[in-house]
Amino acid sequence: MSSLAVRKAAPAAGTTPGTAQGPPLRRRIAFVPTLTLLLGALYCLLPVAWVLIAATKSGRELFSTFTFLPGSGFTQNVKDLNAYRDGIYWKWMGNSALYAGLGALLSTAVSALSGYALAIYRFRGRETVFGVLMAGVLMPPVILAIPQYLLLAKADLTDSYASVLLPLVLSPYGVYLARIYSSAAVPGDVVEAGRMDGASEWRIFTRIALPMMVPGLVTVFLFQFVAVWNNFLLPYIMLSDDEKFPITLGLFTLLEQGSNTPALYTLVITGALLAIIPLIALFLVIQRFWSLDLLSGAVKS
Repeated sequence: MSSLAVRKAAPAAGTTPGTAQGPPLRRRIAFVPTLTLLLGALYCLLPVAWVLIAATKSGRELFSTFTFLPGSGFTQNVKDLNAYRDGIYWKWMGNSALYAGLGALLSTAVSALSGYALAIYRFRGRETVFGVLMAGVLMPPVILAIPQYLLLAKADLTDSYASVLLPLVLSPYGVYLARIYSSAAVPGDVVEAGRMDGASEWRIFTRIALPMMVPGLVTVFLFQFVAVWNNFLLPYIMLSDDEKFPITLGLFTLLEQGSNTPALYTLVITGALLAIIPLIALFLVIQRFWSLDLLSGAVKS
């Protein structure tokens, strides 16, 4: 019987009995996504860090000091930015707030109505309409900008606030998100129950479906707001009066003038830093509302 006894393998030299022999392969593989995310975060945050530090430098420090060494001219840069052309920078900021806020609100309303109709109602050509909208998602904005300019020029609307707002009302991607969220969040039985109770289609949409769609519509609003705030090509084509410029186009004109007047570079960098703050504030506010609404919806369900 002793010859049949199973002998325990002796531990390898330099190891402790009962311990794992090196890290598991699964742990090594799991580290790869984390490393990829860290590299992606570094790639995205490095330009923001550069703008944050460069905005603290005076014109002399900007070109003579180490890139990531903070300067001492931030306060003066803000004062110079306020004084430039009687504070036109804040006019550009107000224009961007108007374009992005009103444009995102109108786009969200249209997306909600369109997405709900495509998700709930059955009609001939529904999938064709949705396919055309999906083609619009794939269409580069540069292709649409010139036809939009020609159409608005025929209506004598170029170089006006409407020339920037009207093309932004319909967002194919917003309609797509609204349809997907409506299909998942608005049960067909609830809609049928409302009809049986005698409610009109508009009342069913506003009182029953719309509250269920709020988290998805908040996402649509946030995406559209950021897209309009960062939009450059459409205002560049439509507008000629710099009093109507958004912040992106206004900073671009400053940057062009900076090639002849290097002192304006500090104003461009400081203006770019201040232009980020409204987006960060909006994201933090909406994210909190979004999270609370999702949690409340989960509790109600």
